[in-house]
Amino acid sequence: MIKIANDIRLMNSGPRCGLAEITLPAIQPGSSIMPGKVNPVICEAVIMVGAQVMGNHVACTVGAQWGQLDLNTMLPMMARNLIESIQLLARVSRVFADRAIAGTIANAETCAGYVEISPSMATALNPLIGYDRAAEIAKRSFKERRPVRELAREMTSLSAEEIAHALDPRRQTEPGLDLGGGAGG
Repeated sequence: MIKIANDIRLMNSGPRCGLAEITLPAIQPGSSIMPGKVNPVICEAVIMVGAQVMGNHVACTVGAQWGQLDLNTMLPMMARNLIESIQLLARVSRVFADRAIAGTIANAETCAGYVEISPSMATALNPLIGYDRAAEIAKRSFKERRPVRELAREMTSLSAEEIAHALDPRRQTEPGLDLGGGAGG
């Protein structure tokens, strides 16, 4: 849950100097130093609960080590920590789902823009223009922060239809998907 909450928090970072791939619901007033900023407070609560559960786990581990033969005087502490951890995780899971995840909005335009300027898009051109030429486009895309699609039009003799088909992000992420048209499709 810590990993998921941290990833969500990072994807929400922004709006200008972060990823801004998603927008989390505004749960409380923004930052005291950055007016208008939405703090990912539910994600932060999940991370705090994760830290507490990790601490409970360490205490249970130490407790288990102190058992001798059939006697472990640490069982009450271990049971208490286990029950607390289960309750904390159950509660924070519901809050996370209801107050953060359910209200999350994907910033489709931002994400599409990231896809378009990603040099890795050039990999899809390998079968059409060869690795070296595709690598040249990828390097230039990264250096100039220009879309691979735009550079492919400038630097190759491929038709607009061939480029559109090869660089369709859905085809790259859903290989069995046939969107029709284009080269080899």
